[in-house]
Amino acid sequence: MENGEQPLLSPIEDEYHTSQIHDQVGSSTGIQYFFREFCVESKKLWYLAAPAIFTSICQYSLGAITQVFAGQLGTTELAMVSVENSIIAGFCYGIMWGMGSALETLCGIAFGAGHLEMLGIYMQRSWIILNVTALLLMFLYIFATPVLKIVGETDEISEEAGLFSLWMIPQLFAYAMNYPLTKFLQAQSKFMAMAVISAVTIVLHTVFSWLLMLKLGWGMVGAAVVLNLSW
Repeated sequence: MENGEQPLLSPIEDEYHTSQIHDQVGSSTGIQYFFREFCVESKKLWYLAAPAIFTSICQYSLGAITQVFAGQLGTTELAMVSVENSIIAGFCYGIMWGMGSALETLCGIAFGAGHLEMLGIYMQRSWIILNVTALLLMFLYIFATPVLKIVGETDEISEEAGLFSLWMIPQLFAYAMNYPLTKFLQAQSKFMAMAVISAVTIVLHTVFSWLLMLKLGWGMVGAAVVLNLSW
């Protein structure tokens, strides 16, 4: 040290003193630090997750709302929609959703790598593949009546649900167009755009379901028209 000055603490003593201070401070601020970081990360997560959750709820609610109005028409109508939604459409929904989810990886990689021109190409390729798949799955809708009889449904419900399935064929191709578009937007974090579209759709779906099914007396034909258009 210059001018004969000596350090007040040796390096070893200084390190020991610092560690003691950190231990004392850490015990009192560790929990605060955890909750502060927890709030920061939760805010980031919910900023993306909340619109995505809302979008999924709206999509699943379309069929549920139709079932609610169908139940006001009668038990047979309710059974028609329930069976078609849970068995025929549910099976195709799972296949389409799984194939559409594969696009999420491709679009995510392309977006992260900065190859933005590939996003649209991947989406268009998925449209072609899923629409071809929809053509094959369409036979399940066409032959829904014998399929439902095979799985144990009564003849009356099978006949009615099979008829409703024929009316719902456009929904199958709506699946093929909707899922790639959803993953295309998700890869770019456009969750709020999806949430707005879903909110508008669910409101219009509810209003027109009531109008066509109950007010104008279109019954199940109105249910099929509104559900197809909503998807």
